Amino acid sequence: MALSFRSRLEHASAPLAERLNALPRLVGPAVLVVLLLVGIFAPRPWGGIAFLVVAAFLGWLLFLTWQRLALPERLMRLAVLVLALAVAIVRLVPAG
Repeated sequence: MALSFRSRLEHASAPLAERLNALPRLVGPAVLVVLLLVGIFAPRPWGGIAFLVVAAFLGWLLFLTWQRLALPERLMRLAVLVLALAVAIVRLVPAG
């Protein structure tokens, strides 16, 4: 019997999640802060790419935890993901 997409992604994500869990506690937030600062202060295409990386990471975490979250938690995390994607689009699309 074939596994569902969720099951396959959870199994594929397990080694990466274990490696992230093995890092010191401040490494994850520090990397996210650096990416956010790059996203804010870097020139146009690079800032948007940094925000896309942050959004991809947040989306991955949201997908993995979606079934365990209550509705308010889902909505708040989804709002943060949408905000990160919106900022990435604004930083990637040239003004004009």
